[in-house]
Amino acid sequence: MSSFLSEPESTPATQALYDGDLEGDGYVMNLTRVWAHHPQLMDTFSALAGQATEAGGLTFRQRGVLVSATAAARGDSYCSLAWGARLASASDPAVAASVLRGTDEGLDESERVMAAWARKVVRDPNGTTPDDVQALRDAGFDDAQIMAMTLYVTLRLAFSSVNGALGARPDKELGESAPAEVTGAVDYGRPVAD
Repeated sequence: MSSFLSEPESTPATQALYDGDLEGDGYVMNLTRVWAHHPQLMDTFSALAGQATEAGGLTFRQRGVLVSATAAARGDSYCSLAWGARLASASDPAVAASVLRGTDEGLDESERVMAAWARKVVRDPNGTTPDDVQALRDAGFDDAQIMAMTLYVTLRLAFSSVNGALGARPDKELGESAPAEVTGAVDYGRPVAD
């Protein structure tokens, strides 16, 4: 079982989502089967996340740091494995594992501040302080970038929450392809599908 939901109705929009996965990953992801119940919502989510990425000037590696820190703080194994593997490709597996574990070895100072911010936003958004925002400024981010980065983190949190609540398990292929350091760091969340 890939999730708690049934297989979505086959429509051109559903097939377009599946085709995108097949083209990019070689298989249809379990989370795609969840979102395929409303493909337009997946498209809207992706567009907004893309706009936040652009507005924040986020590099692929920075997105890997933010999503890995967010997913790990949320206890989401799916996004931790997916983005931990992506961060490993943009840095190395040990760095990705350190972000997933919350120790952040191998990150530069601005990346450490980003990871810490993502974790604070996930764990207690009402507990952030002006000093937390100032740390981001001191790391070189302006207020517009900080807002966009925060939106990106909260969008990723929402995405993880939808997938987790509806039982989407990390794909077998994802578990098999992620570096051992990444899979070893992800000891939380739903197990990899068989």
